[in-house]
Amino acid sequence: DYELCEEWGHLYPVPREDLINLHREHLLHLLEMGDMEKALQLLQRIEDPGVCLAISEQSLDQHPNLAASHFLADYLTAHFYASLTTARRNEIQALYIGSKVLLTLPELSRVNYFHLSSRPLLMLEQLLMNMKVDWVAVAVQTLHQLLAGQEIGFTVEDIDSLLSKYAEKALNFPFTLKEKRS
Repeated sequence: DYELCEEWGHLYPVPREDLINLHREHLLHLLEMGDMEKALQLLQRIEDPGVCLAISEQSLDQHPNLAASHFLADYLTAHFYASLTTARRNEIQALYIGSKVLLTLPELSRVNYFHLSSRPLLMLEQLLMNMKVDWVAVAVQTLHQLLAGQEIGFTVEDIDSLLSKYAEKALNFPFTLKEKRS
């Protein structure tokens, strides 16, 4: 049905907003089905870069599943980096990095942290608070690799500071040990 509507749009004048809505719904459908190749082909068929940017951004704002969010954040960064405001660029890059960190977690646990995908530092803190030390190690390694040369609102030093804070709390004893006297 989407392809038929797209063909119809080539034959008859369709208002811009309706065209954006059509392509957005088609894109989200393809991403939900896991067909990233067809989703990429759809975006490449769109001739107007403004329409393509609007479709991609609106699709990302719909908060699709993890793989779709990762795909859209990567696509927007790769193709429209210069067209985005600094704040939006940082937001999209944070989502890309957060989704990449989520992909390092065990599949059944990802749903528990998905709501933090756009805030990787907070996700890392949540993992620390939940005592998921092995997961934190993999997440920190991934973050160190991804943050090289990127500006997204936090740095490697912020990660190290967070780790130091929680390491200090882990060694902090709220009571003193008393000696037994005979």
